[in-house]
Amino acid sequence: MANGFKRIIIHWTAGGKIPNDHDKQCYHFLIDHTGKPYEGKFKPEANLKCVDDANGSHYAAHTGGGNTGSIGVSMCGMMNFKDKNNVGPCPITRIQFEACMKMCAMLSQKYGIPVLSTNIMTHYEFGVSHPNTASHGKIDIVYLPPFPWLEKDDIGRFIRSKIKWYLTN
Repeated sequence: MANGFKRIIIHWTAGGKIPNDHDKQCYHFLIDHTGKPYEGKFKPEANLKCVDDANGSHYAAHTGGGNTGSIGVSMCGMMNFKDKNNVGPCPITRIQFEACMKMCAMLSQKYGIPVLSTNIMTHYEFGVSHPNTASHGKIDIVYLPPFPWLEKDDIGRFIRSKIKWYLTN
């Protein structure tokens, strides 16, 4: 990836159905419950070199230990998620999920990021593969309400297959 982008990391906000100001600080792109996209405060290019200064952060701090070279995309929702039997009042919707996958396909193409498990992943997957970071133990995304049969360790593979589908259709 000659342009400096290494990966796309997919999240849920653990908040409401639409993005709030904090969400927009943390992610480059957000998708609300209706599938409507939003841009975050920072462009993806702000994450090419993530450094804090006396004035704070000037990048989207979406993945502890993995922000540099990463584009953060988040689906709004999953507030008060506990487990598959208690997803809270703002579950991820099917239309939202599809809009997110379509956006990730577009970003993959635009920034030359291959659809591989090392380049497009959930925040949960990043934490599993980087256990010495602040992302270790994160639960987004360990459950997808529109696809309740998926186990947490199969979600990343499912997401990448959807992104590949959008790239070819």
